[in-house]
Formats: sequence, structure tokens, C-alpha cells
Amino acid sequence: MIPSVLPTYSRADLAFVAGQGSWLEAEDGRRFLDLGAGIAVNALGHAHPALVAALTDQAGKLWHVSNLYQIPQQQKLADLLTQATFADTVFFTNSGTEACELAVKMARKYWFEKGHPEKTTILAFEGSFHGRSSAGIAAAGSEKMTHGFGPLLPGFKHLPFGDHDALEAAIDPTVGAVLVEPVQGEGGIRPLPDACLKGLRDFCDTHDLLLILDEVQCGMGRTGKLFAHEWAGISPDIMMVAKGIGGGFPLGAVLATEEAASGMTAGTHGSTYGGNPLACAVGVAVTEIVADPAFLDEVNRKAGLLRQKLEGLVAAHPEVFESVRGSGLMLGLKCVAPNVELVKAGYEEGILTVPAADNVVRLLPALTITDDEIATAARRLDAAATALKA
Repeated sequence: MIPSVLPTYSRADLAFVAGQGSWLEAEDGRRFLDLGAGIAVNALGHAHPALVAALTDQAGKLWHVSNLYQIPQQQKLADLLTQATFADTVFFTNSGTEACELAVKMARKYWFEKGHPEKTTILAFEGSFHGRSSAGIAAAGSEKMTHGFGPLLPGFKHLPFGDHDALEAAIDPTVGAVLVEPVQGEGGIRPLPDACLKGLRDFCDTHDLLLILDEVQCGMGRTGKLFAHEWAGISPDIMMVAKGIGGGFPLGAVLATEEAASGMTAGTHGSTYGGNPLACAVGVAVTEIVADPAFLDEVNRKAGLLRQKLEGLVAAHPEVFESVRGSGLMLGLKCVAPNVELVKAGYEEGILTVPAADNVVRLLPALTITDDEIATAARRLDAAATALKA
């Protein structure tokens, strides 16, 4: 008999009832150090006082009105984001998946309005993850994501990760955009080197293409810059944002230049819930904290400390770990042992991590994690690795 909750998830036998900062409390009272942060969502940890205050204050005033009307909280968040980034305009969604849908539509509408309706093809990369909608799985293209869900949305070419020759060979008159994650998350914490990201920007400029960045997982301070592409000193034309921007409240966004968004006029896209007062009140609170240079400096300092601890773990447990990869507080342990076994061993030691492709375990802690908690994380991961070798 099918469960009342559709069984599409392979869930751990854990249920949490409370959280504070980097800690979660299970129904049986056990406390877990959370290095998953809801898959990079709880950027400021659990029950951050500024987010609780923003949500409860707004909840007592107004929850939802729809985008038929002006929404002051939405305007404030859009202003914060455009002031802090390359973008001239923002559309708010409820998720990264919805952001992907708009990014694809925006790129295709741009070329249609420019008199090039043939430029519908988007170049994407193997190992990517862009959500689970029809456009998202078509953009990723992997068998795991697409099996049984055909016919797929056409218009995507999938290229090997980091293959510059394949990129050049893929150009034809139908290509209008390139879509890439500066750091692949689900794909196994694979950062695109700064030189490659610069090369992609140059490639798009040379061939008159739009550059779409998916910063759903790597954005909002996760790598130590507000957005990961800033490390390479470039900017996209369109960018997908979600996860950390809501700090745990469902919120996403598409940021774009005025030129890239020029085809999106009244009536071309919409959302009933996207950018509602509740979501944007929380988003404002998150952004005001995370965009502070002093906060980002602390993220970088703590990232260096965590990476140092992880390198020590790799050296101490070569039978379990192969290497550390990633950027900022978006780190991965490439495993020798099965990654899911390390995740399970972590449960026994009171630590939560997230598996990814390429036999990697993701470490995506709250950006507010403390030095003492980083030390605790290292001890618990060491204990989990030791248990695997037993």
C-alpha cells in the first residue's frame, strides 16, 4: 500500500523537532551537529533571531496579496540585490527550480525579440543539477534525472565538464546561451576554476551568447563572496538564486541585466506566491546580514579552518577519504569508502552530512558555524571514519 506521503525520497530514520544555530534535536532528544543546513538552505543556521523576528513581525501584519499589487518588502529585497550585484532587475520565485524555468524562458525570449528565434539552444554541462522541473531535468540531461520522463524539453546540448574543445565544437547558429554552476553541488562539489569561468564569459562575448549562472547552491555567501562568480571577476547576464536567500523560508530569484531581461514584458511570466511579503521579509533580513563584507570575511576565515581540519582527516584516514574539494563553506570529501556509509556512520556520531555524485560527501554548514563547532565536526567525522574501518 502506498504511503500517504509519496515515496520519492529515501529518508534517514531521523525526525527533528527543534533547531538552534548549527544544532538539531531529534524526537528522542539526541542532538546532531548539522553540516547539511537543509542542503545549503539554512545559511544562518536554525532559528536565527533576526529571521525569527522578521518572519513573526511580518506574519502579524500581512502574509499574501499576490503580484496584482505593489509589495514593499519585495521592492526592498530587489533593491538590496541590485545594489549588491551585477543585476538591474529581479524576479522572485519560490524555489531554484522555478528560477531555472524563468532563466530558460528569459534567454529564449531575448533572442526571439532580437529577431533570432532560431537561437533556442542552451549549452549545459554533464554533472549539473538545475532542479527537477521539465526544463531543469532537460538542462541537466543525466539518465538518473530524465529516465522515464520523456519526451524531454528540447534545446539543450550537454558537454563534458571542463572540455574547452567540446565547447567550441558545439557552436552553431541555434546556440543562444550557456548555463553553468560555478560550483557543481549535486555533481560532487566540483568548482569551475576562475580561469575557466573567465573563459566562459569571453566565449559568450565572442559568440554573442548569454551567460546564465546557476548559483542556487553556491550563492548567498556560501563560497565567501556574496556570489561565487565574483571570485573570477566576471558577471553573468542571468543568474538563478534560491536556497540560502530565504534562510529556510522558500524563496528564489532570477537576477538579470536590463538587456538580458528586455524581452520579459508585462504578461510574459508570473507567479502567485513568488516574492510574497512573508518570503521577502525574511529574504531582506538574510541579505542584510550575508552581504556585509565583515560577515563574508568571517565565512572565509572559518572556511580555511574547516578545510584545514578536513585535510587532516584525509591524511589520517586514507582508507576512507581521498581528497577535499570545494570553495568556502561549500566543501566535499571525496571518499574511497562508499559515501552513503560515511553519512550513516555520521548519524551514529551525531553529525549530519549530505551525499553527492562522484562518491562525495557534502559539507554545507551554516555560515554562522563557530570555531568550536568546527572542532566538534572534525572529531565526529574522525569517529565516523574510524567506525567505518572497524
